[in-house]
Amino acid sequence: MTPLPFVWPYALLFWAVDLWAFTPEFAIIRRARRSPSATDAKSMQVIILGMWIAYVGAFPLAWVPAFQITGHRVGALLAGVALMVSGSLLRRHCWRMLGASFTGDVRASAGQQVVTRGAYAILRHPSYTAGIVLNAGVGIALGSWASALLLIAASVAVYSHRIAVEERALLAAIGEPYERFMRTRKRLIPFLY
Repeated sequence: MTPLPFVWPYALLFWAVDLWAFTPEFAIIRRARRSPSATDAKSMQVIILGMWIAYVGAFPLAWVPAFQITGHRVGALLAGVALMVSGSLLRRHCWRMLGASFTGDVRASAGQQVVTRGAYAILRHPSYTAGIVLNAGVGIALGSWASALLLIAASVAVYSHRIAVEERALLAAIGEPYERFMRTRKRLIPFLY
């Protein structure tokens, strides 16, 4: 069965949301690559390569009948698109909350303030939670449980690496205020992790 993101008129919805969600992501990547002061231990490259490999695998998996969500194809597409929109909106909220402190690469300075408002009142890394939700949405919209699992696993892996690099840099630059922030919030999932 052809995945709905490749069937008219569902393709129009999926690809329009995909373009809307990922265009700002690519702009952030372009800016981060040009930054001469990046000290992010290649975490940006890990994210790009890890997610590129996952997407190269996820799209073909969506065509495998054994991995397809067959019962509620339109519902899966709509749920996936809703997750894509939700993840992208949360990412954009995080970018606004962090302002100039949000960069595609890891940078930290001693004078940097710890942001504790918006989604950062609940989580330490809501932007990465949003990235996981966005990528999960793509897999679900593809109508493949295997694609969804692959994209979720890859997202968790690359963002876990980034979190380790970022927290190390923030602790070194900011110190006690960031340590206090870490003690009062979970990383990615409220009250759990």
